Amino acid sequence: MTHIAVIDVGKTNAKLALVDSTTLEEIAVVTRPNRVLTDGPYPHFDLEGHWAFFVDALGKFQSQHGVDAISVTTHGAAVTLIDHDGQAIPMLDYEFGGLDPTGYDVLRPEFSETGSPRLSMGLNAGAQLHWLFTSDPTLRDRVASIVTYPQYWGFRLTGQVATDVTSLGCHTDLWNPHSGQYSQLVNDLGIADLIAPARKSTDILGTILPAIAEQTGISASTPVVCGIHDSNASLYPYLLGAKGPFSVVSTGTWVVCMSMGDTVPELDPTRDTLINVNALGNAVPTARFMGGREFELISAGRDITTSDADREAVLNGIHLLPAVEPTSGPFMGRKMKWSVKPATAGQEMIALSYYLALMTDTCLSLINATGDVIVEGPFGRNDDYLQMLAALRSNVRIAASATGTSVGAALLAMDSPKSPETSPITSPVDDRFTRYALEWARLLKES
Repeated sequence: MTHIAVIDVGKTNAKLALVDSTTLEEIAVVTRPNRVLTDGPYPHFDLEGHWAFFVDALGKFQSQHGVDAISVTTHGAAVTLIDHDGQAIPMLDYEFGGLDPTGYDVLRPEFSETGSPRLSMGLNAGAQLHWLFTSDPTLRDRVASIVTYPQYWGFRLTGQVATDVTSLGCHTDLWNPHSGQYSQLVNDLGIADLIAPARKSTDILGTILPAIAEQTGISASTPVVCGIHDSNASLYPYLLGAKGPFSVVSTGTWVVCMSMGDTVPELDPTRDTLINVNALGNAVPTARFMGGREFELISAGRDITTSDADREAVLNGIHLLPAVEPTSGPFMGRKMKWSVKPATAGQEMIALSYYLALMTDTCLSLINATGDVIVEGPFGRNDDYLQMLAALRSNVRIAASATGTSVGAALLAMDSPKSPETSPITSPVDDRFTRYALEWARLLKES
């Protein structure tokens, strides 16, 4: 039996999970909020708070269960600058709206080269780097290495610097997924000598530093895997032994739809479609929206009970139209509205779940998804979401056991990983679901 500790940093929460390689179950999990700090020149992440939390939890996991390997997965749109003393420059929050685009739009490569659309705020990591270096002329001389975010934690654990292909391929503008090399932007930004070598997610970055071994009780020979972008961690388990086309819908703060087929379709960057890069280094047509954020905005932390009467009322004509979070997704720039105001909180939540399913279906259509659609993450526990999606896609499946980003990352450390089992979602017999979707599409055209 092997226990793999996974550092898993999402945009909302950071966690450490211990995954049993035999059962693919998380046998221990601890979490903390992924706070954005506002001291200093710009909003940045609490890296030192996370580190103290991870080291403490690693020690507890070792004493309670044993730790045999460590893997890492994090959200994308994130790079870390490391100075000559091995310290991180404050790591910019990609939702910072103060980036001045002047000069960057002239530098950035075309979508045809990178598969990376021009996104808002700092969602293009290249835009973050351009702003950081232009706003502080002294910064370049202070930086020893630039790493993508999973590899920052690998650096803290092993002292080795790297980037990984999945994080570079996550709309950074820095990577050419067609050639598997850095894009021209790396030279144009003048960082070719700073950015760390690109490695595959399954590579072993190194073993833990002696000081970490002493702090945690974990053996100094414990390997640390290079690491992976979190949506690709959800995809990775299903790449193993896959036969035929399929898609994975990774749900969390972002809903990321990734299609694995024979060809890469022509994509529309204005609809928030892009090319990701999977753990094997291959191009992955992708479309996404901030579905988890939209759920939070509408639910506002309420614990709401729904009823069959609420469901009947919604199916009879209560539609939520995009976009709840208007800075991303296939309908970015639109302002949300209700076709009919819900009479109860339960109706509001059911209409929200249907909206999220319709948005997911739209994303899948934009990337020409065919074959099974595997829903990963918290939306896989939302019956209303699954029922609407299954009405539109007859091949919707969910993981038979909890997988998600932590287990996907843990599989990177296994010698002979296996794909997890999935179970089908039965399509509803009620044809009002398809009529509801058609009416949503009509209302959308008219709005």
